[in-house]
Amino acid sequence: MTALILALAAGAVVGLVLGALGGGGSVLAVPALIYLLGFTPAAATTAALIIVTATSLTALYAHARSGRVRWKAGAAFAAAGILPAAAAGTAAAHLPQSALTLAFAAIAALSAIKMLRPADTARPSDGAVRPGKAAGAGAALGALTGLLGVGGGFLAVPALVTVLAFEMDAAVGTSLLVITVNSLASLATRAGTAASLDWALIGPFIAAAILGAWDGKRLAAKISTPRLQCIFAVVLLAVAAFMLADALI
Repeated sequence: MTALILALAAGAVVGLVLGALGGGGSVLAVPALIYLLGFTPAAATTAALIIVTATSLTALYAHARSGRVRWKAGAAFAAAGILPAAAAGTAAAHLPQSALTLAFAAIAALSAIKMLRPADTARPSDGAVRPGKAAGAGAALGALTGLLGVGGGFLAVPALVTVLAFEMDAAVGTSLLVITVNSLASLATRAGTAASLDWALIGPFIAAAILGAWDGKRLAAKISTPRLQCIFAVVLLAVAAFMLADALI
């Protein structure tokens, strides 16, 4: 019963962050699965991919209804990440648990720093779309998703704005399509691991995350986005420091 309550609470927090900030919640899913629910790092990344896919699909539907998803460009961007996501997903199964923990701690810290010091997301002044850079960004995002089980929204949105010259609302909506495709590609290589997961905990986690995302949208209307990002970044830095210490000690 305690584990179920923890799964519901963690899922609600992940969904709340996702709904309030449009990304970032999945970065909390892996440490929650490891330290609260007792998953191994490898199992946690697989479970996180399932959670990311479910929540991203739900959010994608809402954005698509509002016309904020650019399907053709998003599909092309996502296509560049399919093979890297699958390859990274396969590689993750053979990496030491400590290596996965260290890599995830580094990505969590990077995510926090980007939120504290937002990157320049100004669109190219000439409005030109650069296919080579778009393919490279899509491949890098796919590899990150496959290896660590994170959606990478904190990287996808700036990439879509700066490389493909998207408006911010279209970038947020389209990033959900990219994240969903990459997550599915990585999950395809982890079928054996997924079958052995504790679905009695993952199911409630996903349900709470989906419900929490709706509350996150309402929270975003009451508190400014920069303030929410600052609070989340500080929490994420603490999580990254804890995971780093755990992997090294």
